[in-house]
Amino acid sequence: MEKYNGAIVAIVTPFIDNKVDEQGLIDLIEFQIAGGTHGIVPCGTTGESATLDFAEHKRVIELTVKTVAGRVPVIAGTGANNTAEAIELNESAKASGADAVLSVTPYYNKPSQEGLYQHFKTIAEAVDIPMFLYNVPGRTSINMLPATVARLAEVPGIIGIKEACGSLQQISEVIRLCPKDFILLSGDDFTAMPTVLVGGKGVISVTSNVDPNGMATLMEAALAGDLARANEIHYRLFPLMTSMFCAPNPVPAKKGVEMMGKIKDGLPRLPLTGIDEAALGLLKAAMGQNNLL
Repeated sequence: MEKYNGAIVAIVTPFIDNKVDEQGLIDLIEFQIAGGTHGIVPCGTTGESATLDFAEHKRVIELTVKTVAGRVPVIAGTGANNTAEAIELNESAKASGADAVLSVTPYYNKPSQEGLYQHFKTIAEAVDIPMFLYNVPGRTSINMLPATVARLAEVPGIIGIKEACGSLQQISEVIRLCPKDFILLSGDDFTAMPTVLVGGKGVISVTSNVDPNGMATLMEAALAGDLARANEIHYRLFPLMTSMFCAPNPVPAKKGVEMMGKIKDGLPRLPLTGIDEAALGLLKAAMGQNNLL
């Protein structure tokens, strides 16, 4: 497969006593690589980037790159709603040796489509590292339209997008408008398989945290055009995908890897709180169905 194709895990950031659990992160990375994951995204939404300070953010990326040691690509989460901060995080990710960066649309300040274009163009021109755009309207309140993505696809250094709009219509329009070598990755596990079938190249996955092999196998089947196999895996994993969002992301994913014995403490940082009993029941059932417990 091509370098950035397949199932790429948006890896959780484990904490002990509210500090980054570095050994826990190392162990998770080794579990992912042993499970066949095709790439790793540290410091994404699922990695609780919103509650990591700058030093922690940079350290998590640095440690991930060092631990991976070139075995799979590392796409570092470096997004910010402040263009200057995003540039600083890109510079740090490049210095750490990340293969690429993932930069989310600015949240809260709600820029126009022209503002989005100028934001990402400025970042790409400031730091020479391959960059994926990240569109997730459900979290940022901004939807980057396909026409804007197509403009940005012409900017040197911008190589793809994580598209988490949840709309196959918009995903198809992005693929239609952008150059053939522009890489579209699904940002939702639910749409990963159909996204590949309309021309996407894979997924940046939450579910991969607990089942890297399942998601990797799903993407391999879809990319190979084995529709029967891809459908079978998709529907087997569908309850597990659903369980990953039975509480705010990454609460279920962190609890899941804790229950698997991969980390010592699955608690998130405030303002997120631990999983409640109803959600825990759903998570345990879905993980049990997939022989993960």
